[in-house]
Amino acid sequence: MRNQFLARILFAACAFLPLWAGAQVTVSGVKYEEAMEIRGAKLLLNGAGTRYKGPFKVYAAGLYLPKKAGTTEEVLAQPGAKRMTVVMLRDIDASELGKLFVRGVEDNMDKAAMAKLIPGLMRMSQIFSDHKNLKSGEQFTLEWVPGTGTVVSVRGVPQGEPFKEQEFFNALMRIWLGPVPADWKLKDSLLGKQA
Repeated sequence: MRNQFLARILFAACAFLPLWAGAQVTVSGVKYEEAMEIRGAKLLLNGAGTRYKGPFKVYAAGLYLPKKAGTTEEVLAQPGAKRMTVVMLRDIDASELGKLFVRGVEDNMDKAAMAKLIPGLMRMSQIFSDHKNLKSGEQFTLEWVPGTGTVVSVRGVPQGEPFKEQEFFNALMRIWLGPVPADWKLKDSLLGKQA
């Protein structure tokens, strides 16, 4: 009788464990926690997927938000911290990656809005040029931290001063979530529309 009572208490306690108690999603061998914390803000994995270039896997990406979102507009409009975590699945020239970011922003914004972001985009491109290359298994993150700005980290190390404007972070998110995304299947995956 006592064992049944303890078993019920344990079962009830487990039902109330938070999502961040260790659940994971694996994408192309990369594990993404179902939930994480940035400077005290709890974020949920909105979606994760793989970026392909032809038949080749280039990187895995995971998008974390305060609450789930199914459209680009919902992602960009959400207040609070956000994070994109990208893990390389092959070695890549980092300076080329920086140039692709600039092109991805250009493809997804009108010229007047992009013109305001050029200094930030040049600095972002330089961050990746300085790293020469990213090897398979290495990662970079783009975090929006309210009151701080966009923090770019490569291999876990923040790179220079944060980019203050939220529009800069939103422009980077459009690389993956905009009308001309880097990869349509990856866009769907990040928006939670595909496994």
